[in-house]
Amino acid sequence: MAKNRQPIAKRCKALGISPATMGYYKKETTRNSNSQVRRKKSEYATQLQEKQKVKFVYGVLEKQFRGYYEKAERMPGKAGDNLLIQLESRLDNVVFRLGFAATRREARQLVNHGHFTVNGKKVNIPSYQVKPGMVITLKESSRSIERFKANLEANAYHVIPKWLDFDAANMVGKVVAAPTREDIDMPIEEHLIVELYSK
Repeated sequence: MAKNRQPIAKRCKALGISPATMGYYKKETTRNSNSQVRRKKSEYATQLQEKQKVKFVYGVLEKQFRGYYEKAERMPGKAGDNLLIQLESRLDNVVFRLGFAATRREARQLVNHGHFTVNGKKVNIPSYQVKPGMVITLKESSRSIERFKANLEANAYHVIPKWLDFDAANMVGKVVAAPTREDIDMPIEEHLIVELYSK
């Protein structure tokens, strides 16, 4: 399985996003800190960077991202909004949003290792699309793992999106509604991605 192994802080700086967006609150880089001179970007470069930013944040590689875009185009509504909603509805993102994992990368690994059930059935596919009414539960056998305890404790005051509901006592999350564009709190200009793929 292909993995993105790029250095987090370095890549965040190149894409102009805060490492905190990725769940890394203590990471930063001083690499080339004095080189603030930037050439004016072309229209294509701006569009490409926006696509790379979204792929990096959600941990999706090009082939899969293209598939999401093509599906978003076929759906009713704006293609850009549909694309982001699909990415936000991934199981690994939901696990991260509920506070089970400190980062999306960690959430992807935890899902891969089979620690979660969806509606009572084990699901180990990070890209699994959750829908309203689905219940995401941490398996009974995984609840004693120190990693989960530490993450849930660290994320005790973590703001959970309004489209999710979380019962920390029972370690159960529920999708109460489909996410909307307004629920995605990252600075993303999705119209640039649509323009890039429309060429």
